[in-house]
Amino acid sequence: MAINSFKRKEIKFLLSVKQYKELLGEIDKHMEPDKFCIDGREYGVYNVYYDTEDSFLIRESLAKPYFKEKLRLRSYFSPASDEDTVFLEIKRKIGGIVTKRRVTMTLAEAEHYIATGEKPHSEKYITNQVFGELDIFLQNYDVSPVQYISYQRKAFFGRDNKDFRLTFDRAITQRRCDLTLREESSGAQIIRPDQRLMEIKITDAMPMWLSNKLSELEIYKTSFSKYGKAYQSYVQEKISNERGVYIYA
Repeated sequence: MAINSFKRKEIKFLLSVKQYKELLGEIDKHMEPDKFCIDGREYGVYNVYYDTEDSFLIRESLAKPYFKEKLRLRSYFSPASDEDTVFLEIKRKIGGIVTKRRVTMTLAEAEHYIATGEKPHSEKYITNQVFGELDIFLQNYDVSPVQYISYQRKAFFGRDNKDFRLTFDRAITQRRCDLTLREESSGAQIIRPDQRLMEIKITDAMPMWLSNKLSELEIYKTSFSKYGKAYQSYVQEKISNERGVYIYA
């Protein structure tokens, strides 16, 4: 059972395909493709987000508080089965700094743990420490799966700084049904086909070459949450449907 921890800033940008292609030329001079981008290809990321019945976690997140947190179950292939590897993650943002703590399990183990609180056995201190954090989260929030989100990703690491990461996501897909990693990706698109969501993930300052290129291409940072955008679309659709209901005497 493996464990990963991350602590970094995450800066987001919404690009046109033209901006994306022009930026790639500069990125190739300074960065290396992620090891999962075999032969330069994208890879899939598949997530199920957990929240309370009244969507407290995402509503709180959209209010932009100093502290916020969320829980998701992630796989890198779809559909997943009982013995496939998944990652259960707590992601927190505190004063603009993002931390992520995650444990690796099989899908069957993860679903059982979330439903019952019974943890897979591990003798690793750090793994049990993160499970302790997960236990507290699940005690504080009565959560269930509420949102599926998947996307195709191209990722890069800094050639001279492996802590510097840059990702491009497209085909960001969301659904509020079939809330399991066992089902193949399907649903509505969050961004247009001619757009790419870029995330710069850094532990210190942005490299000057990237800052200059973003300025040249008129690429500006934005506030964007995949789960937040999906939830807002869900609420808007719900309101629209309710307004379309007429009662006749």
